[in-house]
Amino acid sequence: MALLIAGERSGVGKTTFTWALLSFLARGRHSVQSFKVGPDYIDPRFHQQVTRRPCLNLDPVLTSPEWVKDSWRRGCQSAEFALVEGAMGLFDGVSYQGIRDYASSAHIARLLGIPAALTVDCSRLSGSVAAIVQGYGNFDPEVKLAGVFLNRVASRRHFQLLEQALEPLHLPILGTLYRGDLEPLQSRHLGLVPAPELENFTEYQEKLAHLAQGFNWHQLWPLLSAPTLDPPKSPFTRGTLSSFPPFPRGVRGDKLNIAIAQDLAFNFYYAENLALLEANGAELIPFSPLQDSALPQGAQGLILGGGFPEVFAEELSQNRRLIADLQTKIRQGLPVYAECGGLMYLCGAYLNAEERSYPWLGILPADCRWSDRLTLGYRQAKTIAKTGFAPHGTQIRGHEFHRTQLTLSSKQLAVSSGVWYDPSSLITDNCYLISDLCHLSSDLEGWSGPTLQASYLHVHFGGCPLLLEGFLGACRRYS
Repeated sequence: MALLIAGERSGVGKTTFTWALLSFLARGRHSVQSFKVGPDYIDPRFHQQVTRRPCLNLDPVLTSPEWVKDSWRRGCQSAEFALVEGAMGLFDGVSYQGIRDYASSAHIARLLGIPAALTVDCSRLSGSVAAIVQGYGNFDPEVKLAGVFLNRVASRRHFQLLEQALEPLHLPILGTLYRGDLEPLQSRHLGLVPAPELENFTEYQEKLAHLAQGFNWHQLWPLLSAPTLDPPKSPFTRGTLSSFPPFPRGVRGDKLNIAIAQDLAFNFYYAENLALLEANGAELIPFSPLQDSALPQGAQGLILGGGFPEVFAEELSQNRRLIADLQTKIRQGLPVYAECGGLMYLCGAYLNAEERSYPWLGILPADCRWSDRLTLGYRQAKTIAKTGFAPHGTQIRGHEFHRTQLTLSSKQLAVSSGVWYDPSSLITDNCYLISDLCHLSSDLEGWSGPTLQASYLHVHFGGCPLLLEGFLGACRRYS
């Protein structure tokens, strides 16, 4: 059947319960496929660290409802169990294409035809928990509640009060975590500290698996069992990503050696983007901008993904040998695709909250500055450059999530449009005209050239194959 773990709101413990269930199943050596609703990168890293399988993002804004269903089918094909972690509150989505809660956890539950379990923060509740759960259960008759998870319960007596209140609703309590069971996970400005940075990850995982052992497994086993589904409708053959189901193969020919930044500073990548790259001829070669002194030998393209380069600003700026190698190869025409953190790294310098400056690559006509304002949300974008990897006028949906802003560099020639008119520059145009999904405002964003595209937007290639094809085409021409 499979189960979606939702929340009454953000911060109630969805991730903790999801991680606990995954940890328990992994300890029993079960194969479990996890999914994450929305564009998030951080929670899927926790999933993957536990399950040793890529966690798939289910986001119909970045892709489409059809792609979400196909991702679901692909993921469930080779797993015993399937579990979806929701995003925000159960019905928190965007008003889009005539649907009031588009891309919400409820929308995904309806698309996949699976039930949801509601996670409730009980720290300030007793009898009122029933009103909350009943309200969520009755709000949309197409979304079935299979049970509840109770978090931050104060005591055994408190649990009995909650249990009595919920009894008339005939919904099982699937799991309970008491206040003090766990130390809170470390957080930073964009959410939880990613799993690879946590020194006590294994210890925390074992603790969660132990706590999950006391959950209501009589009810959970059938709910978590992966459904038997028809094969994906997309034209898929074979994929190359380890432990990943079949993926489409597009351009054939010799393998392209694509260097991809993967370390503590750069690690925000959608699993399906990596699989699509590989299925279309890319040999992904990881390297570390923090530690390596040069790009992998024979690289025919470069991907700089998102992450936390601002946290490692000093270490990145001190790696001058790699910076010199990148500057030389990029200016010689090595194709570069950069998103968010990658865009920042391409700037002349990063200025932190204390105005301390760290020199970076200097490829783009801008500096990157810390901002107290969080930029967050889905974006509708149209390519306006005659260069870049997607044809002029291509419609792209993406997502922004950062606490930095770009400022035009005083050391480089720029004009109000943001175009850099240095004859020796790789940059010939702004990349996108972007707006929110309602087109209430618009702005120029990012840079592009014949061999470079850099933007704050996180893009899923499943929603924009032209961008994938354009980048790989540039890599083939370079080779």
